[in-house]
Amino acid sequence: MIKSSELILNPDGSVYHLNLKPEHIAKDIIFVGDQNRVEKITRFFDSIEFSIQKREFKTETGMFKGKRITVMSTGIGPDNIDIVMNEVDALVNIDLKTKMPKDVLTSLNIIRIGTSGSLQADIPVDSFVMAKYGLGLDNMLRSYLIDEISIVDMENAFIAHTNWDLKKGRPYIIACSETLAKRMDSDKIHKGITGTAGGFYGPQGRVLRLNIQDEKLNAKMDNFSFNDERITNLEMETSAIFGLGKLLGHHCLSLNAIIANRASGTFSEDPYKAVDELIAYALDKIAE
Repeated sequence: MIKSSELILNPDGSVYHLNLKPEHIAKDIIFVGDQNRVEKITRFFDSIEFSIQKREFKTETGMFKGKRITVMSTGIGPDNIDIVMNEVDALVNIDLKTKMPKDVLTSLNIIRIGTSGSLQADIPVDSFVMAKYGLGLDNMLRSYLIDEISIVDMENAFIAHTNWDLKKGRPYIIACSETLAKRMDSDKIHKGITGTAGGFYGPQGRVLRLNIQDEKLNAKMDNFSFNDERITNLEMETSAIFGLGKLLGHHCLSLNAIIANRASGTFSEDPYKAVDELIAYALDKIAE
């Protein structure tokens, strides 16, 4: 039995942060960072059966072209992903009344739809990027036992290429779900390694008033390549989703609309249009 201090429930029996019960979520789930983006997706739905919000975690479940789908906001960063992934898994794989793991486990399909900045000049603004791999620069996943799911030779190559300072922790690399990658792929999609930083400013090489540990890190990341895979973009959630998903037995993928190109210094003239087009693309693929 899992102790009440470890799996915290609200008085109504819902999981603590998300305020959800098992019947509230579908097996196909879309993650977004921004709570305001949830309704930008569910407005395409044919019907909505459930909606709730607690803090930055907003959830809506409904039907789209005959497919039951949940859309959930995670907030920003790997620490929030730790909360969301564990509580979503608890909804389907732990009996919340007995607080015992179920004998038969459920595997969810989880797709992140986000915005990101490209690190490569040839991946222009308004394009779509699929993360084949998540490169974690954040350390959160190192709290778990990940040796069996991480790609150590790629990690070692990245550490050597960037002369990574291990005082910041050891980067980790996790592959996406091949099943979901095949399902969501098309000639519209750029693919590569998505970097996941633990912050927006210094951890992503931005300098305001504080100096950073390695001012050349972004440039070194730009030209990293391993088995013809390169780092396409940088954000704050993907590797954490991939890692916890693999550990918990779920299929996970991350899609980003590129709204900025840091190599060329350009920004989308209409980022909302780019996001809407990615939403429509992803929903159609999920419903197929």
